Amino acid sequence: MNILYLLIPISLILIFVIILIFLWAIRSGQFDDLEGPAHKILMDDDDLPSPSSKD
Repeated sequence: MNILYLLIPISLILIFVIILIFLWAIRSGQFDDLEGPAHKILMDDDDLPSPSSKD
């Protein structure tokens, strides 16, 4: 029963830290574009830029 006096505060601190990390991720834009990188893999980027002439 005494272990609950240790585990409950530790779990509350852990929940608080997880919420802070989640809020930081939202504010920093981690969840802005979830589909863009997945579709970017499928795009065919074989078009190479033309060499510029240095006269």
